[in-house]
Amino acid sequence: MKYFLIVLASLFGLAVLYVLWYTVSALLVDGKREYESNSRYYRFLLDSATAFWLWAIGVRIHVTGKEKLPKGRFLLVSNHRSNFDPIVTWRVFAHENLAFISKEKNFHIPWFGRIIRRCAFMCIDRENPRNAIKTVNKAARLIENDVVSVALYPEGTRSKKLVLLPFHNGMFMIAQKSKAPVVVIAVQGTELIQKKFPYRRSHVYIDVVDVIDAGTVASTKTDLIGERVREDMERALSVDKVNTPKG
Repeated sequence: MKYFLIVLASLFGLAVLYVLWYTVSALLVDGKREYESNSRYYRFLLDSATAFWLWAIGVRIHVTGKEKLPKGRFLLVSNHRSNFDPIVTWRVFAHENLAFISKEKNFHIPWFGRIIRRCAFMCIDRENPRNAIKTVNKAARLIENDVVSVALYPEGTRSKKLVLLPFHNGMFMIAQKSKAPVVVIAVQGTELIQKKFPYRRSHVYIDVVDVIDAGTVASTKTDLIGERVREDMERALSVDKVNTPKG
């Protein structure tokens, strides 16, 4: 019993030190600046915290199709069902150093908002087209300069009814401007994480369903790219993996 208490106290102490370390590191980031580089240090903080958090709340991730990923940087697009979507996605693609385009509200989350800023995540102004195109240009520049791969949700917001919402096809200009391929993924199960915690484990499924090569992206209108991406996602999501009995 004595040794158990010593181990428990040691783990608690380490946890407190980690939180303090994380907090101080976050406070060193300028909360109003958009960075043009991806910090390895802050990326490690993001990935390590995410890995532990997902493990702690019982999320098990199943991934297929990663062998399809192209070499080099790319634009990743996904369906959007839950606030957990980006968290799970950047964990799965940790080696690709994804930087999400996200709403401004997420950059004001204590500690977390500063950490993602330092990992080159970008805020988009949905109400101002002029500011939005600045974000598009920045995202293209980061891909072209081999800083990060960029991830976004063509729907622009979560689909609470689990059906694909209309796409903002202009976002595919990022891939055209950076001469990068588009990686299409489908995500299922994230919408159940909050409902199942803490009593049941959550199973999340991420499938890399298509890669549209850079040449095809460059020669195709954005609305047609959007149609292909939508068809890819609808085909993948038509197979309900969440409610399929597990062997």
